[in-house]
Amino acid sequence: MDRKLTKQRQEELVDVLPNIRRFAMSITGSLADADDLLQTTVERALTRGIPDNAEVLPWCLRVCKNLWIDEMRSQKVRRDATTEPAVIGEQVLDGERQMHGEMTLEEVQTALHSMSDEHRMVLELVAVEGFSYKDAAAALEIPVGTVMSRLARARTALLESSGFDASPAH
Repeated sequence: MDRKLTKQRQEELVDVLPNIRRFAMSITGSLADADDLLQTTVERALTRGIPDNAEVLPWCLRVCKNLWIDEMRSQKVRRDATTEPAVIGEQVLDGERQMHGEMTLEEVQTALHSMSDEHRMVLELVAVEGFSYKDAAAALEIPVGTVMSRLARARTALLESSGFDASPAH
């Protein structure tokens, strides 16, 4: 693998920047953190190169995910053991919004950020980016079955946060 990106690979990288940024935003929950993660991901692609046989977007999403996991691990080590995680308060939905299944953007964001990173990443790739289960599995380096189960759990969590009973109908 040549470490210097060809002009074509550089153009491919530029083309997928919005996708990487959206993915970074979905896993960090913060625009500033997402931009930092995007910058680190692009820096990694430019300094270490992208394998010739790799598709640019899945490779970059894998790098982005791994960088975020590394960051979370290092923060966990630095975090004071007495710090308690933030508790998300219960949300009360008015009857009409609940009847129509509507959630405000703030409620969706709260629900997304209360999910685990694993569930949020799968939901982002499949529901927002339009990845197939197979492509999401490749990008996250997990089996397709794991993508399917995490997606189901993420969807259930969204339904439950909207005030709906997410249990299967009998």
